[in-house]
Amino acid sequence: MSIGLDKLFLLDKSRTRSISAENPTGEKGKGGMALPTEDTEYPNSSAALELGQGWKARPFLKPKAGETLTIMDIDGPGVIQHIWMTSDMSFKKAGRSCVLRFYWDNEETPSVEVPMSDFFAVGHDEFAPMNSAVVIVNPLTALNCYWQMPFRKHARITFTNELNTDLELLAFQITYAETEVPEDAAYSHAQWRRGVTEKSHPEFTILDGVQGKGKYVGTFLAWTQLSAGWFGEGEIKFFMDGDKQFPTICGTGVEDYFCGSWGFPETYSTLYAGNTLRLKGLDDPQKFSPPQWSLYRWHIMDPICFEEELRVTIQSLGWGQDGKYRPLEDDIASTAYWYQTEPHQKFPDFPSYKERWPR
Repeated sequence: MSIGLDKLFLLDKSRTRSISAENPTGEKGKGGMALPTEDTEYPNSSAALELGQGWKARPFLKPKAGETLTIMDIDGPGVIQHIWMTSDMSFKKAGRSCVLRFYWDNEETPSVEVPMSDFFAVGHDEFAPMNSAVVIVNPLTALNCYWQMPFRKHARITFTNELNTDLELLAFQITYAETEVPEDAAYSHAQWRRGVTEKSHPEFTILDGVQGKGKYVGTFLAWTQLSAGWFGEGEIKFFMDGDKQFPTICGTGVEDYFCGSWGFPETYSTLYAGNTLRLKGLDDPQKFSPPQWSLYRWHIMDPICFEEELRVTIQSLGWGQDGKYRPLEDDIASTAYWYQTEPHQKFPDFPSYKERWPR
C-alpha cells in the first residue's frame, strides 16, 4: 500500500472507503442514503425534510447518557488512515467523559482504550492547537489522527458516553483502505493511565505489562503540578527485554524528552514533539489553579523497538531550595501509543468516570 508524499503517485490495488453517520458501513455506493426525519435522535436531520434523501439527512449521531455506540464494524483486511471527530463545542462536556475503544480481529479486550480527548492529545479537557505529523487539533474541537492502523480480519470501534446527559451530537469520519496487510505488520495499541506520584518514590508508570514484539511510537502526558516551581527534572526510562532495576534507554529530563530545553518557556507544536498547553495558575492569586501542561512526543523517526517486553516510566522531580532534587507529588495522565504482535496482555482496569480528573 502506497502512503506518503514520495509514493503518492504509485498505484496499487487499494480501495478507499470511509465510515460516517451518513455511511455507517463504509460500503461502496451506500453513502447519503438516509431519509430525513424529525426524530431528534439524528441531529439536523429535520433540516433536510424539504430537500429529501441525499441531502445531509443523517450527518450526526446523538449518544445518549451511558450509551455505547459502535461507530465502525467491518471485515478486513484493511488499514485505517485517518480519523476526524468532534462533539460538543467544549471538551469540558465531551472530552475525558467519553471513551474510545478499538478491537482488532474479533479480540475480546480492546487494543486501544483511551478517553476521546486524550487519544487526540488534548489534555485536561482544554483546547490547545496542535499541528503534528499524526495528530492535528483545530478550533473549536476538531480532532484528527493519522496513525496507520492495520487489521486483517475485522475492525470494531466503540464510543461510550459516560455523562449523565445526552450529547447533542457526535460527528466522525473514519477513512480506511481495503487492502492486503503484510505478514510483518503489527497492530496499533494505545493505553491511558492516571495517578499521583508519591514523594517516597516519585515515579509514574506510563506503560507496563507489554509482551510481544513491537515498536513504541508515542507519548502524551497531561501533567498537573500540585506544587509550585519547576517540575521537570525527572527522567523517562524504557525497560525492555529483560531489564530489571536499570533501563536500556534513560532520558535526562522532562523537557529534554519532549525535545525542548531549559524548561518550557513557551508553547510549541512541531511534527514530532510539543508543549501545546501551559495553564499557569501562579500568576494571579485571585484565579489560582494548579499549573497544567499538555506534552507530546511522537517516535515516528526514532521508534523504540523491543523484542519481548516493554515498560515505560517517568520521574516527577523539581528543585529544592537546598539545590537538590525535590521529589514531587504530581497528578499525571498518560497515553502511550505502540505497535505490537497479537495477542496483547489485558490492560489494567480502566479508571472510572470520577477517577479521570486531578484530585
